Amino acid sequence: MRITDTSDLWWKNAVVYCLDVETYMDWNDDGVGDFEGLANRMDYLAELGVTCLWLMPFYPSPDQDDGYDISDFYGVDPRLGSHGDFVEVVRTARDRGMRVIIDLVVNHTSDRHPWFQASRSSKNSPYRDYYVWRDEPPANPAASVFPGEESGVWKLDERTGQHYLHSFYSHQPDLNVANPKVREELEKIIGFWLQLGVSGFRVDAVPFLLDPSGVMPGKGDLPDPMGFLRSLREFLGRRSGEAILLGEANLPHKDQVAYFGGADGDALTMQFDFVVMANLYLSLARADAGPLAKALADRPPIATGSQWANFVRNHDELTLDKLTDEQREEVFAAFAPDEHMRVYDRGIVRRLPPMLDGDPRRIRMVYSLLFSMPGTPVLFYGEEIGMGENLAIEGRQSVRSPMQWSTEKNGGFSNARRSRLAAPVTEGGYSPEHVNASAQRHDPDSMLRFIRRLIERYRASAEIGWGDFTLLEHDNSAVLAHRVSGAEGMMIAVHNLSAEPTAVTLRLTDLDEQHRLVDLLLDGSVTTPTPNGTTELTLDGYGYRWLRVLPPGSKRLG
Repeated sequence: MRITDTSDLWWKNAVVYCLDVETYMDWNDDGVGDFEGLANRMDYLAELGVTCLWLMPFYPSPDQDDGYDISDFYGVDPRLGSHGDFVEVVRTARDRGMRVIIDLVVNHTSDRHPWFQASRSSKNSPYRDYYVWRDEPPANPAASVFPGEESGVWKLDERTGQHYLHSFYSHQPDLNVANPKVREELEKIIGFWLQLGVSGFRVDAVPFLLDPSGVMPGKGDLPDPMGFLRSLREFLGRRSGEAILLGEANLPHKDQVAYFGGADGDALTMQFDFVVMANLYLSLARADAGPLAKALADRPPIATGSQWANFVRNHDELTLDKLTDEQREEVFAAFAPDEHMRVYDRGIVRRLPPMLDGDPRRIRMVYSLLFSMPGTPVLFYGEEIGMGENLAIEGRQSVRSPMQWSTEKNGGFSNARRSRLAAPVTEGGYSPEHVNASAQRHDPDSMLRFIRRLIERYRASAEIGWGDFTLLEHDNSAVLAHRVSGAEGMMIAVHNLSAEPTAVTLRLTDLDEQHRLVDLLLDGSVTTPTPNGTTELTLDGYGYRWLRVLPPGSKRLG
C-alpha cells in the first residue's frame, strides 16, 4: 500500500456522516428540512472533517415509514427541493472535499408506487410479476421483522384474490428480483443517480433483497443471488470507477464474507458490522473489554478493496439480535431499563449520551474506540455534539429529531411553528438550550471539538483503515489494547472501559528502546519501550490513548 492508494480506495479511510434532509436544516421555514438548508451547512460538515455524506431517503413517498416507502425511485420529495437542488448539494459537497452516497431501497416499494398499482390491477398486468404473488401463503411463512406491528409477511389483496409478500410493512410490497425486468429497472435507478453525481449507495436490507437462504419462503426464485449482487457491482464499476455499495446485512461474520464477494471482493464494497456494535454495548455494560475483543478478533479476512463500517448509533433501533437472550437483557438493564426505551424485543431507541448518563469521559472513550477500530467510522447526525433521543417520538423515530444548531427557536432548525415541524425538537437536559452546534464551535473543550480532533487524527492514520489488526495481551479485563499496522505505519490504541484509573503493561516484542510511542490525542508526550519492548501505560477512568509508533529514522510526523 502506498499513501496515494488512499485516494483510489477512498472508502477505506473515509468519515461517513448519515443525515436525513427532512430533519437537518430548514431554509425556507416551512417546518421541513430541505436541500437548500443542507447546502448552507456544507461548510459546517467540511469543518467537522466529513468526507462522505450518506443521505437517507429523499424520494417521493407517502411517508408511512420515514421515507423508506418509496413511490418514485427517480424523484425528489418536493418538500425537500428539486433535482436541481439535489445536484447543487452534490456539487457543493464535492467542492468541499465530500462525496455523496444515497439510500438504495429496492427490496420493496410503497403500495402507492405506479408499478404496484398496475401489478394489483389485474393478474394479467405486465407489472404483475414485478412483485411476489401467491394464491395462498406458504405453509410456514417467515415471522415479521416488526413484531407487534405486523402479524405476518403476506397480505391478501381483495382485488385479485391473491396474497403479496411484504418482508417489512404491509404497505411495502416486495419487489421480485427474480424477474429480469425488475433487475433491469434496478440498474436504471443506479445509473440515473450516478449520472447526477453520487459516489455510491447504501443498500438497504440486502439479505431480504436477495433471500439467498430462503428466509422468505415463496419469494421469487432468484437462481444465483450472489451472482446478481456481483452483477450490480459490475454495473456500478462500468458506470463509475469510484462508486461503492455500502450494504446493510445484519448477519454473522461468516455469512458476510459471501456478501463482500469472498476473496475477490466483487460484491458489496463495505458492510456494517452489527456483531461488533452489539458486543461493544455488552462490553460497556460489563466494563469488560472481552466481548468486543472477541468480536473484533473473529472478523474473517476480507479482500483488500473490501471494508467494515463501524458505528455506535444509526437511524434505526440499536439492534441487539446478535447477542444471546441473557446478554441482551444485560444491555437492556444497563442502558434501556424502561420498556418504552426498547422496541421489537431486540433493540434500543436511545442515543449514546443519555444511555451513559451524560458522563463525558465515558462518551468520549466510546468515540475514541469507534475511530480507532479497524474499519471506516460512520456517524449519525447529531452524534458530533452529543444529542440525546426524544422519547416523546415513538419507536425508532426517537433518534430522528431535528438537528440542534443553536439556542434559537426550534434549536435553529426552523422558524416555523412547532406544530409544523417534521419532528418534535428534543426537550429537557438534551434540548438545544444545553446541546447545540453553535455553542460547541466556540468551546475548545466541547464534544464537537473532540470529534473534530478524532477525525483529524484518524484521517492522518491510514493504518486504521488499511492495516492489519492485532489484539495486545495484558492482564486487565477492563482494557482493550490493540494495534493496527501497515505500510504507512503503526498505531497502538488502549481504552479503559472501567471508571477506575488503571495501569496496563504491554509486551511489544518487536519494539525496543529505539522506538518512540507518540500520544496523538493528549499532549504529544512520548513513551519509550524497554529494550525487550515492555511498555507500561497509565489510564484514567474511561481513559484512552492513541500511540503512533515511530521506529528509528522515521520521517513520519508524531
